[in-house]
Amino acid sequence: MIKGFWEKDKPIFALAPMVDVTDQAFRRIIAKYSKSSDSGLDAMFAEFVSCDGLCSKGKAALMKTLEFTEAERPIVAQFFGAKPENFYKCAQLAVELGFDGIDINMGCPDKKVEKQGAGASLMRDHKLAQKIILETKRGAGNLPVSVKTRIGYNSDILDEWLPRLLENEPAAITVHARTRKEMSMVPAHWEAIARAVEIAHKYDSSPDHTRIIGNGDILSLKDAEEKVRQTGADGAMIGRGIFGNPWFFDKTKDTNTISIEEKLSAMVEHAFLFEKLFVGIKNFNIMKKHFKTYVSGFDGAKELRVKLMAARDANDAARIVALFHKI
Repeated sequence: MIKGFWEKDKPIFALAPMVDVTDQAFRRIIAKYSKSSDSGLDAMFAEFVSCDGLCSKGKAALMKTLEFTEAERPIVAQFFGAKPENFYKCAQLAVELGFDGIDINMGCPDKKVEKQGAGASLMRDHKLAQKIILETKRGAGNLPVSVKTRIGYNSDILDEWLPRLLENEPAAITVHARTRKEMSMVPAHWEAIARAVEIAHKYDSSPDHTRIIGNGDILSLKDAEEKVRQTGADGAMIGRGIFGNPWFFDKTKDTNTISIEEKLSAMVEHAFLFEKLFVGIKNFNIMKKHFKTYVSGFDGAKELRVKLMAARDANDAARIVALFHKI
């Protein structure tokens, strides 16, 4: 089993892959504000990319998603699809591009993804899921291969699903503690993460076992540390909890003491970076989901959010923030 950066002593904390969220602009902001001398950030996952798309004429348009800087390392490419042969080719591409790891999406509930037999649908086809892991590992060379999944499709099937994944010895398995049916509409079942740890340890009790990473409803780095301690997991993956808080992983920073000015300054910096990297590629409206999370919890936040939602570009957003500071 090739472990790569997953060999780090636990706990291991990672930034989750989220479409139109963990793009390069967002990751660079996280790298700047969370990678202090005492950072809790051990890996970043890029937005997921379609294996079929990368193996088609549409490859060129998708390559922007796979760009990264040295500051973002360790950086993991996440792929989705249902054709083992394409995972093999994409794993080779990840090696060529210099990624530090490859992750297979087996939990996305998006209907367009599932229609391809990919994402969460793979929980219903264990043999295909296993073939995909094997082909990804075959193409990955010395890169570690991991899996991100859920506790089940319509119901919790960890006891049968997790062993099937463990048979192919991925370096790590991130378990989103909800079923596909539950989406994110119920609290994450962290007791299921504890069970996943038990299952993994029964399967392989050696120090070299597949890492089990918990995911779901993590609100702070301290919360992540406590959930890891309670469940025995090897680490945690943070998704929505980092929205509007690029200092999330900085152990030297008390995020409760971050000023409104600091938050708005980081937001404007984020907006300009987004525009610089994705002009003509992504609509600026995608950036506005970040405005909603940066601008909250202070007097006048609602009014400022309304104005920012009408911003046409980064300069517009900066002007609106500057006027807010003068009030």
